[in-house]
Amino acid sequence: MGRLPVRGLAVTTATAVTVVGVVVGAHRKPPADHMEATAAGTPLLTDLAAGGDTRQHAASLTLQAKTFSSLADEHARKAAAKAKKARMAREAANRSAAHSVPRSSYTAAQVKSIARRMVPASQFQCFSDIVKRESSWNHRATNPSSGAYGLMQALPASKMASAGSDWRTNPATQIAWGLKYMKSRYGSPCGAWKFWQANHWY
Repeated sequence: MGRLPVRGLAVTTATAVTVVGVVVGAHRKPPADHMEATAAGTPLLTDLAAGGDTRQHAASLTLQAKTFSSLADEHARKAAAKAKKARMAREAANRSAAHSVPRSSYTAAQVKSIARRMVPASQFQCFSDIVKRESSWNHRATNPSSGAYGLMQALPASKMASAGSDWRTNPATQIAWGLKYMKSRYGSPCGAWKFWQANHWY
């Protein structure tokens, strides 16, 4: 009778030491008597600890995934903005190229391409019909008898200087002048073309 409390105390102490050992070193192998207690239906503290670690690890991975997703979205937005800026810069460069310092020569196709960027789409065919008949898209075309010059066969040729000092060599300057002339006198290139069809001049 006198030994039982001592044994009970020893068992209790051993259990306490085991519990402390499990909490402090959750991944250490539990002692045999602890395994027996588990078999009797008592959950292992190692299982609880491992379960907690798994949940914390999963939560950490979820947070990391959200962070990476946010960073990826931000990167995509910046890339899209950069691409848009580059595209706008190219378009601006193409527009300004029409008014840039002229090259030594242009083909008819190149001059026509410049006109497409400058003339409203709804008016381009009318504009093209006039230029084709006046100069065949040759921005240096000269009428030897009258002195009319350029795409629109301006007469006198010097009047195109109102659109730019490079009117002799830059088709864009001639096109700008021609558009202004047609609009002021006939309302539009199509108005000028209608007059040209009736009179063969404009």
